Parts: sequence; C-alpha cells; structure tokens
Amino acid sequence: MVLGVQFQNAALARYPEAVTELALFALGYGTFGFFRASLNFIAQLSNVFARSREGTHRCHRFVIAASVVIMLPLVLLGESDAGALLIAWLYGTDEVLTARVQEYLIYLAPIILLGAQRFYYTGLLVQARLTGWVTNLNVLFLAVQIAGLIVGFSLGFRAVVVMVGSETFAIVCQLAATLWVKRRYYRLPEVEEHEHLTYRELVGFFIPVSMTGVMFALSRPVLYAFVTRVPAGLPAIAAMRVAFDFSMLFQQAANQFRHFFVTFGLDDLPGKRRFMAIVGAALTAIMLVFAVTPLQTWIWRDLMRIPDDVRVLSVQVFLIMCAMPAVIIVRNYFHGRLMVERRTSGMAVGSVLRVVTIYLGAQACFSLGWLDHVTATVILLLGFVIETLVVLQAAAREPRGHGERV
Repeated sequence: MVLGVQFQNAALARYPEAVTELALFALGYGTFGFFRASLNFIAQLSNVFARSREGTHRCHRFVIAASVVIMLPLVLLGESDAGALLIAWLYGTDEVLTARVQEYLIYLAPIILLGAQRFYYTGLLVQARLTGWVTNLNVLFLAVQIAGLIVGFSLGFRAVVVMVGSETFAIVCQLAATLWVKRRYYRLPEVEEHEHLTYRELVGFFIPVSMTGVMFALSRPVLYAFVTRVPAGLPAIAAMRVAFDFSMLFQQAANQFRHFFVTFGLDDLPGKRRFMAIVGAALTAIMLVFAVTPLQTWIWRDLMRIPDDVRVLSVQVFLIMCAMPAVIIVRNYFHGRLMVERRTSGMAVGSVLRVVTIYLGAQACFSLGWLDHVTATVILLLGFVIETLVVLQAAAREPRGHGERV
C-alpha cells in the first residue's frame, strides 16, 4: 500500500511548480492524516465486536456516526475563515498557500466516510479469515489509483483533482468489490458473541486505540509546522516528504516485528533477536545502497521526475533515515513483549513522549536558527529513540499479576 504514495509523488513531480505542489500535498495530506489516523483501528473494532446480527448492526451504526464526527472538524478547517487562520498560524503559510491547503482538506474530507466503511468491512473479512481477498482488494486499490493518476495527469487536471480524485475513485472501487466479497463469502461466527453490545462498550474500545493512531500521525505535521517558517521551507518540506515516504517502504517491513512475539511467543529470545538483527541489517544495507549509488538518481530523477534541487535534499534526509529500521526494530522488540504480557501502558506513554520530544526539539532548533531538512530529520529520529527507551524501561519492569489487558 505504501507504493501508492510513491506514484502520487511521481505525478506531482511532473507538474510545472513541482516543489510547491509536493509541499502543498505534504501539508494538506499531513493535516488530513491527523484525522484519518483515528480510523486505523476500525478494522479491529468490527473484527472484535461484529460477531452477532445485533452486534454487527450496532457496530456499523457506530462506525458511521464516528466517521461523521471525525469528518466535521476537517470540513470546518477547510471551509471556515477560522480554519484558514489556524492553518496559517500552524504552518506559517501566506493567504494563497493557505487557500490551497484548505482546498485539499475539502476534497479529502469524504475519504473519511469512505475509508471508515472500507476498514469496517475489511475487519469482517479478516474475522472470517478471508485475508487472501483483503490482499487482492488492496492490489485492486493500487491499480485503480495508479490508473487514475496517469489519466488525470494526461488530461491536464489540476494536482488536487488528480491526487484526491484518483484515491477517492480507488477507494470506491475497492469498497464496492469488498461488499461483493462480503455478501458472497462472509458468514457470522458459528458461536455468536456481543448480542447485547452497547455503544458505551464501543466507545470504550475505540477512543484509546484511535488516540494511539492520532499520536503517530502527529509526528510529521509537528515538524512541518516549524520547517515552513524557515528560509526555503517549501523545498525542505518537499524533500522530507519524498524521503520519508520512500523510507516507509523499509520502515513498514520493520514495523511487522510488533506482531512477532504475538505470533511466535517469547521462547528462544536469543534466536529471535539474531533473526531481527539480520533483517535490520539487511534493510539498512538496502537503504544505504539506494542512498549512495546511482540507484537513487535513476528512481527519483529518471522514473519519478523529482526536481534536482529537491532530490539533492531528499538524499541527505534519506541517509539519516537509514538509521530508522534499527530503531524501529528495537522498539518493536519491546512493543511485542509488552503486548504478549498485556502491559501496554508503556507503549502509550512512549508514543506521547515521542511527539513531545519532536515538538521541543523543533522549537529549540527553530529558536536557535538551526532548523532545516537535516536537523528536522534528526529530531524525528530522536523522537523514536526516546520512545524506544521508554518501552525498554517498561519491558524491564516485572509484570504485576496478570498484567494489563490490551
């Protein structure tokens, strides 16, 4: 799924004002991502609670209501004068750029509703162990999105129409196909549960996990809010978006270790650590090969058409991001242990302190005149290091009783 972002960046890089378009999309999509992040656990919500006819109906109504509640502030941010003032204050943008960011938010708002439905039905497919279909549906999404980007750009549509239109159409197609799969193959569990499900139970589950997603989504917007205020801020943001998005191809692989111990248990920890170290070393080596060889020129300049001034900055950012897989794998080693031991409060504290660290670091560097694309990336990495130290300490403490419930 991360590949779709690379194609979006490649399409934006082909517009005449590529640097501005990349930066605007980073600001608009980063703001939108703050709201959409709260939807990330809807699939888990439906998987857990939609296990009876009544539970399914109530869970679905809750998802619809929650997505509307999440979308409304985004609409106000994009439509109102107060929203314009807030965006200008957060990112330091002028009136023209602020209006462009608001336009992105208005176009993106309906994706909140569509995305919530997609996650809800995906959770049902996972519940019924139809995960092969989930993969096929994601491939369909990517194929339609790429086709939309190519067609939209070829027809000369504006960047906001091409970016958001292709993603919206892809989600609609994926959702329609998901509904077909659900009606044809999905069956409720043989032993029905949550027949008397209450909205209070749903809220009690949804609020904590949605906050976890929101905290993760804050990292980039916090940095962007400071970087837009420095000289040459737009090229720096464009470069950070290109490098961050490309590094996610490797970071997502490292992220899978969060589920490692849930699947394989806590036995033979030395052997598991060796395996994780090998994977981390391999990911880092591949990233370094990309960063220091002509491969980055071929992909970013020749294939994606990233402007040379942005590409040079992106390489510098990406070199620093080569340290990220190692940090993520160490963090997820302790995340996995905490989840198996049902002691997840340390994970929540770590995510909050990561965002606080990023904010304080960006504020300090901005005040001292040191903030640029390089120091901003170092600050991002430092935030994850602090989070790792927090979960390390949490895992080192002896569990009390049966531990906390996930």
